[in-house]
Amino acid sequence: MGTWKLDPTVKEFKAFINKHPRLIANIRKTGRPWQEYYEKWILLGEDDEYWEQFKQPKLAEVTKGKKSELFSQIMNLTSQIDFDKVQQQVSQLNKTLSTVQQLINQYKRQQEPTTRQPRTHQMFNFFRD
Repeated sequence: MGTWKLDPTVKEFKAFINKHPRLIANIRKTGRPWQEYYEKWILLGEDDEYWEQFKQPKLAEVTKGKKSELFSQIMNLTSQIDFDKVQQQVSQLNKTLSTVQQLINQYKRQQEPTTRQPRTHQMFNFFRD
């Protein structure tokens, strides 16, 4: 059996595809033939603007975008908070906890014996004179 060798440009195209996972996903999603993209790659070259849409964003860009989005969401949430209401609720919770603590202490006191008498143990001395 003879071995089948890939054309060097096909190997280069495969390497190019591996650098652009979004392109692979797009081809699978649309069902368009690989041949179409191979021909565009041959005609346009890999540095053409057309391929920008398929580039994976750099991790720093993704992280920066996510941090920015998270910060924006936090700022939006904090702008909606009525801090006077929060303070009132914290104060009410504090009073409730104080009342519960008093009830627990009162219950503990009721459970304790009112008069404690020391226990005396009589020792028997079997060897008395």
